[in-house]
This record gives sequence, structure tokens and C-alpha cells, in this order.
Amino acid sequence: MSFALGILPVILLLLGFPIFVVLLTSVTVCLVFYMNLPFAALHQNMYGAVDAFTLLAVPFFLYAGEIMGRGSMAQRLVVPMQAAIGRVPGSLGVTSVAASTFFGAISGASTATVATIGQIMVPPMRAKKYPEHFIAGLICSVGAIDSIIPPSIVMILYGATAQESVPKLYAAGLGPGLLIAVMLGLYVMYYGWSRNIDRGAPFDGKALWAGAVRGIWALGAPIVILGGVYGGIFSPTESASVACVYAVIVTRLIYKDIGWGEVLEAASRTARLTAQVFIIVTCANVFSWLLTVNQVPAAIVDWMQSMELGKFAVLAFINVLLLAVGCFVDPLSAIVMLTPLLVPIIKAAGVDTVHFGIVVTVNLAIGMFHPPFGINIFVAQAVLKFPLNTIIRGIMPFLAIYLVALILITYVPDIALVGVRLLF
Repeated sequence: MSFALGILPVILLLLGFPIFVVLLTSVTVCLVFYMNLPFAALHQNMYGAVDAFTLLAVPFFLYAGEIMGRGSMAQRLVVPMQAAIGRVPGSLGVTSVAASTFFGAISGASTATVATIGQIMVPPMRAKKYPEHFIAGLICSVGAIDSIIPPSIVMILYGATAQESVPKLYAAGLGPGLLIAVMLGLYVMYYGWSRNIDRGAPFDGKALWAGAVRGIWALGAPIVILGGVYGGIFSPTESASVACVYAVIVTRLIYKDIGWGEVLEAASRTARLTAQVFIIVTCANVFSWLLTVNQVPAAIVDWMQSMELGKFAVLAFINVLLLAVGCFVDPLSAIVMLTPLLVPIIKAAGVDTVHFGIVVTVNLAIGMFHPPFGINIFVAQAVLKFPLNTIIRGIMPFLAIYLVALILITYVPDIALVGVRLLF
């Protein structure tokens, strides 16, 4: 059994098999050779993994992000933010951080932000003589904020897997997301000041007002999406469907950026992305179920209790584990596969499950731009045409900032939980 659950997945990953094939193969080998269970159990668990109303939010937010990325909503966010930031060192870099954070509050998809904001901000940053490695590192890393700022697809999956309130997770994500954005912005300002790069134009109230008026519908999107959730008007899943309708109305009917053909093409691409996401979710859920049936979570809890580890040590151990997993496994697989294992451990250690959800989210957000398999790296390489060695060199200082933020978020729970107390 240990071969099928531990050694076989590693061998298949090293051979380059997709993660869903790795997980499904391991489960199948266990059922055939080690366990006396019918194959119907496999089918039932795969179906049960996606038979959840909460998960409907995933395709809706993917579609909303796809529509917004095809139109000018991101551009209309950038203009007023750049005018508001004014004459600070590294002005365009700080604008990239602000625009990515705001766009994340609309789409909830990290890769969409890297591609969309990157295509807008990279050319002017190159014109201002920012170093290529700095641009690549900044764009890859700021996209990860979108996994932390609500609405977040990662949080939706954690909530569904851990049976935790998604609105509470959204509220808890606000503080950490803004903390990371501020830390990144301050570093960019220091970088621009130390190298005398891009002082920006003086603050212009008229330009800010004109940009805000031109982008009012884009700026209003987070208010509609998140305001409806916290105002009790609709659930997170319903807010995702509202985001789709809002994106289509604004992009197609108000801004007239795309035609009806592109609306349908975006739906087709979203269907393919949803299939890719959900096949990973189903296979990871079955693998997690197999571990649970074989008492692996209980054994880990017993082992950690026998070690008499305190809350501090348990969280440190889990952070190291999640960072290591995030280097090789995509966030969706990691969430579904590890959450059932880790939640009993953190409950035994007395950690709040909402706070832990944010810790998990930040860890896996780091994995999205961490070598060797961070998906944001490949998006930047494919869409923005950055060489791989340039990207890896550039992300290192931003990785250090995220790690400092992770330590703060892990050991100062109020950074996350203050939002929950204020809104619930």
C-alpha cells in the first residue's frame, strides 16, 4: 500500500504524467491490488467531489475573468490608478501592484491577471527602462495576490473541502491580500528610488477624475460582486454568476469591446478550463478519500500529538510542507488533496480553520510563481515572452517579501480574523 500511495505518485510525476493521471493511477492500483472495494466507490467519490453548489462559482468566475480579459476593463482600471499614485518612485510598478490587486477583486484568477495586466503594463515599463528581470518578477508575483484577495477560486475550493464558510474566508482574505500589496508597493518604490527609475507624473486631479469617469463600470465591479455577498443579497456562488452577467453587459453592451462571437468563444474556452479544473478536483478528492479510509490523517494526528508539538511548531511544519508541495503541484490539486489531511491536525492544535484557510491560500499563492513549476512563470513566458532565466532571477526578491508576509499572517492571526469580526 505504501508503494501505491507514496512511491508510485513520485515516479509518475518524475516521468511527466499530468497530476490527475498520477492520482487516479495510484488510487486504481490501491483498489485493484490492496483493497477489497468495488470500483463503484471510485465513481461515487469522483462524482461527489464536484456535486457541490459552492463549486459552481469556479466556472462562473473563470468566465467573468475571460470576458474581462478580452475587453478594456483592465485598461480602464490602470488609468485612474496611475493618476492617483502620482509622482512616486517606481510609479508604473506601483500601478501594476494596485491594478493587479483591484483586478483580482473582480476575476479571482491569478493567471488571468498575469496575462491581462502584464500586456498592459510591460510595454510602458520597458519604455521607462525598468530592468527586464524586475518587470518579469513583478508581474509574476503580483498575479498571486489574486488567489488571496476575494473572490478567490482557491478559497472556494478550500471552503468546499473543509466545510468552511466561503464568505468568512473572503472576509479573512482582505487583510492579508492588502498587506502583501502594500509590502510589494513599498519594495517597488524603494527599488525605483534607489535606481532613480520612473518618478512618474505629478498628481493630476483632473486626470484622476477623467479616468474614474471613463472606468466607472470597471471600478464598480468589486462593489457589485463583494458588496452583494457581505450585504446578504446573494451567496458567493450567486455572486459569481452576477459577475458573469456584469462582465458581459459592461464589456459587450456598454464598452462594446467585443462582439457576440467572442462572448461565445469565451464560454467555449471556459468550458475547457472548467473541465481541466474539475478533473483535477475529482482525482485529488479520490486520492484524499483513499488516504482517509486508510486512517492516514488519524495516524498523522496521533504522531504529532505524541511529539507534543505546540501550535507554533505545527504551523511551521505545515508551512514547510505546503511550500514544498506548491513547488510541484498546482494549487487546486493541493487544496483538495491536503485539506482533509491537515484540518484534523490544526483542529487538534487549536488553530482556527478560517485563519488556516488563509495560511493555506498564501502558501499555494506563493507556489503559483515559485520555481520550478509555478504556473504564473509559464504564463509570463508564453504570453509576455520573457526568457525563463530572466523570470527566475526576477522573482527572488518578491518571493522573499511573500515569505515574510506568510510568517506574519501565520503567527498574527488577527491580520486575517479582524475582517471576519468586522463583517460577521
